[in-house]
Amino acid sequence: MTEELTDLAAARAALEMADEVVQGAVSALAAASERGRRLDEHQVLAYDLAHAAAGVATSRAALAYGARGEEEARLACAFVADAITEIVARTLGREQEWATAPGWQSAAASFLAAARAPAALAALAETPGRRHLDSDFELVQETFRRFAEDQIEPVAEEIHRRNGDIPEKLLKGLAEMGGFGLSVPEEYGGFASGGEHDYMGMVVATEELSRASLGAGGALITRPEILTRALLKGGTEEQKQELLGPIAAGETMVAVAVTEPDYGSDVANLTVTATPATGGYLINGVKTWCTFAARAEVLMLLARTDPDRAKGHRGLSLFVVPKPQSDSRGFRLAQEEGDESGRPAGLGRGSLEGRPIDTLGYRGMHSYELAFDSWWVPAGALVGGESGRDKGFYLQMAGFENGRLQTAARALGVMQAAYEEALEYARNRKAFGEPILEYQLTRAKLGKMAAVIQASRQFAYEVARMMAQGEGGVEASMVKAYTCRAAEWLTREAMQIHGGMGYAEEFKVSRLFVDARVLSIFEGADETLCLKVIARRLVEQAAG
Repeated sequence: MTEELTDLAAARAALEMADEVVQGAVSALAAASERGRRLDEHQVLAYDLAHAAAGVATSRAALAYGARGEEEARLACAFVADAITEIVARTLGREQEWATAPGWQSAAASFLAAARAPAALAALAETPGRRHLDSDFELVQETFRRFAEDQIEPVAEEIHRRNGDIPEKLLKGLAEMGGFGLSVPEEYGGFASGGEHDYMGMVVATEELSRASLGAGGALITRPEILTRALLKGGTEEQKQELLGPIAAGETMVAVAVTEPDYGSDVANLTVTATPATGGYLINGVKTWCTFAARAEVLMLLARTDPDRAKGHRGLSLFVVPKPQSDSRGFRLAQEEGDESGRPAGLGRGSLEGRPIDTLGYRGMHSYELAFDSWWVPAGALVGGESGRDKGFYLQMAGFENGRLQTAARALGVMQAAYEEALEYARNRKAFGEPILEYQLTRAKLGKMAAVIQASRQFAYEVARMMAQGEGGVEASMVKAYTCRAAEWLTREAMQIHGGMGYAEEFKVSRLFVDARVLSIFEGADETLCLKVIARRLVEQAAG
């Protein structure tokens, strides 16, 4: 126990040293960029600092976890040492830019050497660590894991290889479990009772669903989660009553239409318009990467209601756009005056066309490019009513912050599955006369995987607690940035442990590898998230 406490103390001291370097560099960046006004002139440093700060934040969560026991301490120390080493690599040869001195890490050399020693990492190969969930969340984990293993796992490979549709039976089963109502308050027919339980429950459930399949599991509850948060933030009482119950019951499936072909994460410059018309608005323009758009009955759509584009994000409004279920292979819908859409006379004809976008992974829900041509929506589709006009950016961000935490949870599920697949394969695969699990390099890789997963998981839990208190906006971006990038490395190493068989589609790890690649792209591309959210917020804090 003495050695454990010494290791944690050394880890804590080393981390504080690294944090001082990060904070010093942030202060220097704030000065060089004139308090962030010229931040884009220093993008490389800003990007590196954002990831370094995320590594520090994840390390703090790991150290809190490490205080729970000896096994936990060893995982925590391994992670902290690796995170600090990554920061050292970022500063090497760039000390002036980082406002630090060469060899700043020398005082932590003995800790880094011990925690990163091959033998130390190898000893963690079969040590995934306990999660330390309370009994309520253990029940959530067990319930969703059982559903994922019994219902999702048997169809996940077929959906992926054939780029097939998610079976209605699976959607119905998840709805019966309450999976679509985790964030919907009880008074609106959901299962959210307020407080930490809602956010933690979402993280735990999402990880277990994603462990079976990212596209056909964990991602299913993301879109209703985003719309729910936006409605709770700024929807009218009538909108909440009308929409939240069916969402929670799985009767209304949701898709999110924000991204545009020329404006991905650059939300402020969106061009799709919503123009006032008889009894509502006419939507015109093109959205892209709208996942689940064919199956969905409603689209959460961000559109420009103020024609003055100079107003940027202040001229955007959020709409709930109804549509019928459509063919996943592509669809073209028409609106005629007086039809079931309620389109008023005198507006002519409107259309909505959905073109599927084939992807190398993340299959099952399908993504689409949507072309709106005078598509009419009633006035009640404007989230928040007239008081919500031109406030859509802020309402959708309320949903997207939680979506980033959920994406981190999805990454956790993919990583956990990849680690388990690699460990099992290493136990059974023999090379040169013995199981490859007995080789130091294999064990060291698995040990680092275990440390990365558990540290990332504990940070996600911490962010969930923060968000339950109305905090944690920047931390949600940090956990998303760090965990999703880690998932790419981890699934790559899991595939490598499989050798040639890892490249074969018959092995699950190949699906995990291609699925992981999307994680740093959606819900805020890694570069945009780091530059426009994390680094900017760090600089603003440093500048006071």
